[in-house]
Amino acid sequence: MTRLAAAGVAVLVLLALLADSALYTVGQTEQVLITQLGEPIPHIYGPGLHTKIPLIQNVIRFDSRLLDYEVPSEEVILGDQRRLIVDSFTRYRITDPLQYYQAVGPTEEGIRARLNSVVSSSLRRVLGNEQLLNVLSSQRARIMGLIRVQVDSEMHGFGIKVEDVRIRRADLPEENTQAILARMNAERERVARQARAEGAEASLRIRADAERERTVILADARSHADQLRGQGEAQAIAIYADAFQRDPHFFDVWRTLQAYREAFATGTSRLVLSPGADFLRYLREQPKAEAKPAP
Repeated sequence: MTRLAAAGVAVLVLLALLADSALYTVGQTEQVLITQLGEPIPHIYGPGLHTKIPLIQNVIRFDSRLLDYEVPSEEVILGDQRRLIVDSFTRYRITDPLQYYQAVGPTEEGIRARLNSVVSSSLRRVLGNEQLLNVLSSQRARIMGLIRVQVDSEMHGFGIKVEDVRIRRADLPEENTQAILARMNAERERVARQARAEGAEASLRIRADAERERTVILADARSHADQLRGQGEAQAIAIYADAFQRDPHFFDVWRTLQAYREAFATGTSRLVLSPGADFLRYLREQPKAEAKPAP
């Protein structure tokens, strides 16, 4: 091979290498910033196939997906002077790679250090005005919203958008846990005693109302029964009187026989009477029908 041919092959190989290094692809989850001789070009390249100047321009890739950063656990003093160990995390997205690169460089370590400082400060500032019960109740969503707005506002100049800040775990320091649990237990006992007292009071009130209603119902029933009994006795007396007026002799005989039944029904009754007593007259002789006067 002549020197000219060898030179031609070398040129072709060099051109192929330069052409290959001049092309680059950007994935669907990426965004690209180009630097020329170390200076960033103010243009962001999205997904697809792009070209650059070999050996002069460099490609810096940034993730366009939602990124997570876990803030180390720290102790925070709440508004009621209680201490709380807070473990939180932050979700953010790179929205301006040029601003991000100018602020913290091409890696994530720089932005995480900034996030750690800003999130920690915001947590202390917001939680310092809140009570423990608010942090442990449904008010937590409102509190985290305030923290997210503050963190997003402070990190706006770094080319990122803070999507969410959440408290993953909130624990009391070990030395405070037992005292707070004791106070909570005492409070629950107080509420239970109050509930039992209110229940006993309601029970007594219900029993008293029921007893009063029972007394009224029984009194009404006795009054009605006495009224019905009086009416029955009046009717019975009227019937007896009418029967006596119709046949006084028969009525006298019937009443005497009824007296015998009541006196001798058990077989153990003893009567001290003379044989000629009028009470025993129907035992000595058969009752006779009394002649009725002619109409």
